[in-house]
Amino acid sequence: MEKKKFHKLVLDYYKQHGRHTLPWRTRINPYSVLVSEIMLQQTQVDRVTPKYKTFLKKFPSFRSLARADMADVLIMWKGLGYNNRAVRLWKTAKIVTEDFGGTMPKQQSGLESLPGIGHYTASAIRCFAWNEPVVCIETNIRRVFLHHFFQGKDSVSDKELLSVIELMLYKKDPRIWYWALMDYGAFLKTQIENPNKKSKHYAKQSKFEGSDRQIRGRILDILLAKKKSISMASLVSLLHIENLRLEKILKTMIKDDLVVVKKEKVSLK
Repeated sequence: MEKKKFHKLVLDYYKQHGRHTLPWRTRINPYSVLVSEIMLQQTQVDRVTPKYKTFLKKFPSFRSLARADMADVLIMWKGLGYNNRAVRLWKTAKIVTEDFGGTMPKQQSGLESLPGIGHYTASAIRCFAWNEPVVCIETNIRRVFLHHFFQGKDSVSDKELLSVIELMLYKKDPRIWYWALMDYGAFLKTQIENPNKKSKHYAKQSKFEGSDRQIRGRILDILLAKKKSISMASLVSLLHIENLRLEKILKTMIKDDLVVVKKEKVSLK
């Protein structure tokens, strides 16, 4: 598709049907952009929106988040899942406050040095916080480009996609461009069979019910409710799982700095 025609298609859709009132699109600063990007990792917009608002009301800045207890951060995060994201966001707030004087670094390398911020998230922050013309890809963007530029082709790599994304970049206003791509991609999902299945990197999401991820969340809920340590034996009884499985799950939680285990007692980090 010709570049101007593609720009018109995507931007016209956004003008008429875009999600212009999403809170992270109306309140733009590096901190709020970071919070939204971390929350939106693997979590749907409808679930993020109310949590984003309450989280920013409780922790409106890097400094306020850095001063908070991790337990309070996890309580505000409850319902979003993937709680290690909350821990990494909290650690990032501490680093930005202590090492960068409360100001988010603008360079890609500086952003990627922060906990939980990979290449895409760093690029997204640069785009949405500072309107920089970066090249990046996520699920909805991938869907748009697979549908319009790779029809009839399977096992398309992100490297191939990124070259087309760079070629088609709307440099006049990259922030609006990526919002438009994401919204148009979300719309395409409701209209056609998922083009992302043609991606070399496509993986079907694993079942949540009964998964280790669900049990991790239940362990945190128990600890947050009690606000004290609990024995591993009690956890086995409450969760109805085997000792070996609990030990395996707790190892991953220790690695993610969510809990500590001492003398068969489990408590929040």
